[in-house]
Amino acid sequence: MSRNFLVIEPEEGIAVLKGLASLARISMLKLLHEKGPMNVNDIAAVLSLPQSTVSTNIQVLEDAGLIRTENHRAKKGSQKICYPTAEEVLVVFKSEYRAVKNNAIEVSMPIGLYTGFEVTAPCGLCSPDGIIGLLDVPNTFLDPDRMKAGLLWFTRGFVEYQFPNNAKLANAEITELEVVMELSSEVPGTSADWPSDITLTINGVDVGTWTSPGDFGDKRGVFTPSWWKLKGSQYGKLKNWRISTDGTYVDGVRISETSLAVLDLKGHHSIRIRIGVKDDAKRPGGINIFGKGFGNYDQDILLRIKTG
Repeated sequence: MSRNFLVIEPEEGIAVLKGLASLARISMLKLLHEKGPMNVNDIAAVLSLPQSTVSTNIQVLEDAGLIRTENHRAKKGSQKICYPTAEEVLVVFKSEYRAVKNNAIEVSMPIGLYTGFEVTAPCGLCSPDGIIGLLDVPNTFLDPDRMKAGLLWFTRGFVEYQFPNNAKLANAEITELEVVMELSSEVPGTSADWPSDITLTINGVDVGTWTSPGDFGDKRGVFTPSWWKLKGSQYGKLKNWRISTDGTYVDGVRISETSLAVLDLKGHHSIRIRIGVKDDAKRPGGINIFGKGFGNYDQDILLRIKTG
């Protein structure tokens, strides 16, 4: 299943906050989520509001990115159909990022703070304290406790994260982009010989695929909690994707020609990182993503932006 979440920082999300600052607009959003896409006339009728009021507020919601609209043919002329864009809106008051040496900015993203997903079972989420929701039920990926996740896994599909493009905010030129995370394949139990093609996508562009050799369970992960079963995934490999002006590298080995120019980072206020196993993968062996409290590295997903 696929669901969408919208993550904003207050300074960059004024339009969204304005869109939510009205009982009438809140009512419209609730109606669209409950009933599905509707035209302006139907919204006005259900909410007993003047059509002009609805039209004005629809424009505010569309400008904020909280809805999208399409013009469809009607018996007389055309009608505007309104669609909601996100199931949840998260307001983040402080990003976990810091400047590092060599003109770089690091942003650390908890693995449960994904803004979109589409996963198939077997799948699940765990925090360092216990299992989150129900195992092998994709709907569990909507559980608010996902924010506490230190381990997540699924067979096929993806999770997507929205990072702030802090280089754009600082009006700085990006010279390299690095994405670092701890990963392994996913199999019921564990198997050192269980290859899986894991693909990283940035702003809608597939930058490269790394083949995980297996699902590691020969020993407990350094940070994996004691309650987690020994027969479950224990740790992964710390992988570093680096996208530069001349291509994409994994752990220093060039794997594709996809370069920074293709990603058009200057045109985006955010950097969308998607990690997963594609439906057409030659080796669809699932994925484990390890975050804080699990695995061997006790870290979230790290985005490092290097600037010139």
